Amino acid sequence: MELEKIKGLGPKSIVLFNKLNIYNLEDLITYYPYRYNIYKPVDLNAVNENTSVTINATIETTPKLSYIKRNFNRLSFRVLTEDLLINVTIFNRAFLYKNLDIGKEIMLVGKYTRSKNSFVASEIKLGFLKEAKIEPVYHSIKGLKNIQIQNAIKDAIVKKEKIIDYIPTELKEKYHFQEKAASINIIHSPKNTTEIKQAKLRLIYEEFFIFMLKINYLKKKNKEILGHSKHFEDDKLKFFIENLPFKLTLDQEKATQECLEDLKSNKKMNRLLIGDVGSGKTIVATISMYANFLSGYQSTLMAPTEILAKQHYTTIKNLLSSHGVKVEILIGSQKKSERKRIIENLFNGEIDILIGTHALISEEVIFKKLGLVITDEQHRFGVNQRGNLQNKGNMPDIIYMSATPIPRTYALTIYQDMDTSMIKTKPMGRKEIKTFVKKESELKSVLKSILEQIKKGHQVYVVAPSILETEERNLHDVNHLKESFKMAFKNKVEIEILHGKMKTLEKEEIMNRYKEGKTKILIATTVIEVGVDVKNATTIVIFNAELFGLATLHQLRGRVGRNDLESYCYLISDHDTERLKIMETSNDGFYISEQDFLMRRGGDLFGTKQSGDMVFKIGNLQQDYKILLQAKEDSEMFLNNGCILEEKYQKILKSITNID
Repeated sequence: MELEKIKGLGPKSIVLFNKLNIYNLEDLITYYPYRYNIYKPVDLNAVNENTSVTINATIETTPKLSYIKRNFNRLSFRVLTEDLLINVTIFNRAFLYKNLDIGKEIMLVGKYTRSKNSFVASEIKLGFLKEAKIEPVYHSIKGLKNIQIQNAIKDAIVKKEKIIDYIPTELKEKYHFQEKAASINIIHSPKNTTEIKQAKLRLIYEEFFIFMLKINYLKKKNKEILGHSKHFEDDKLKFFIENLPFKLTLDQEKATQECLEDLKSNKKMNRLLIGDVGSGKTIVATISMYANFLSGYQSTLMAPTEILAKQHYTTIKNLLSSHGVKVEILIGSQKKSERKRIIENLFNGEIDILIGTHALISEEVIFKKLGLVITDEQHRFGVNQRGNLQNKGNMPDIIYMSATPIPRTYALTIYQDMDTSMIKTKPMGRKEIKTFVKKESELKSVLKSILEQIKKGHQVYVVAPSILETEERNLHDVNHLKESFKMAFKNKVEIEILHGKMKTLEKEEIMNRYKEGKTKILIATTVIEVGVDVKNATTIVIFNAELFGLATLHQLRGRVGRNDLESYCYLISDHDTERLKIMETSNDGFYISEQDFLMRRGGDLFGTKQSGDMVFKIGNLQQDYKILLQAKEDSEMFLNNGCILEEKYQKILKSITNID
């Protein structure tokens, strides 16, 4: 193991580094800081109040340590800085007490209040700071200090014999980029902010260049790949569509036609099916799987959660079982005997459609004749996970489904290696969800509205950003909300909670009670964001709405309004209400995602960290979009000029295409 070579890292530390997805020297040197602390000693006589500053000071009195609560302590003492004698307070630093002797020189970071002659410190370091210093700050976990990460990275840079530079020489010269090794040194040990900007720009560009090179290469390869043309009876398919319990929308008809034409052609289908919340993507997938069945092939559909997989299973089985299609489900919580039966039947060709979760990619899952692979909420699966499933067939056709409306400019860049079908119109009879932004002080009116819906026999979702109470921010958590709602409705309404840390069986039982209408109010985290379909739910209340991206709020809002009943969404927040008001004015997920893309400075477009394609170590798709577009253009030119023969490029391209 490479990490064993790093000075100061023992087995316990290595385990902690592994939890940060750091396994080797390359991972270490590309574990970039997410921000920097800039220390520059100042004279307190010349600074404004309530500004974070750094000062050098000498301790004048013995510190007094007092405990306010069991886990909350305070250190108080006086220091001399320049010609000022000031009172210093710092919280939760009891471990420093024995080191703070009278006459000792220290550096303090914090805020000074002149009227009270008090300095509330956020940080204390022993010794004077002689000159300005920039300190990188890394994302960490409990048990691992920032200085440990910093030291490990410095040692890794020394020990790393070769740092591969992926930016072609002509592009480095064009943009006046420095060598990668120099940029990595600077990003971890900068001397000034100008250096940081230059190094960061160069590293972001390289990361996007590699990414877009992969995308462009996949697009080129996909055009060359011949699949298997599927032959099926149009009359049988037409009969199935005409006898559905609902009429397809124009968008559904168009998307269905595009998928069927792909199946008939000898070109391997590689299609992204994007549909707004509740737009009816599943029926397009079902028709495609039925056509695939009629042509003698098996299909599989992979969903990100067991709740969603079971939902798909029930819907698809109800639609297809009377047409001679054998549909089964494979999920992690099944008994071994049941799993064994399904795997054997699949291998023997006795299953036509297999729906499941990540359980599908297990080595023991072998299809007899796989012709169509569908992944739902495809951005939640990494390239390798999708590849593992596709490799279970001989050039199967591929459909990726996403309920996340993606901004058009974004989709054209990131998903340009795929053909795209969009479903914008909703099924007939669906009403627009009425959305209201409410302050915490207006909760009484929201509770009144909830009670009215429950009296009508309808159900309610309540979303909290947290599972447990947190002291960091004033956040609502599911447990506290449950108690509050019980009091508000005097224990006369059946309320349950649901969150991701519960066991699968427990989640399933809670969800079933809600689907059956036994539970009237379900208080949950964003675990309900994807695919949960309870037609009787007419109201959703989202607390601390300012913490969520607009795209995520739209996804959550889509849990209601799945019928012809009037439905409501309440966004509870005292902050960022102007941004949230976009939700009041529009139910169009594509418009909302565009606004989200334009307005959100950081974080993640989909509201949840990606597990595959779009995890970048230093680039940010919103902030650095112009760099991405330039990298896209440059990588296309590089590819078209046939410049990818170098071993380093062949290696990264082989990893995404499984080419021998």
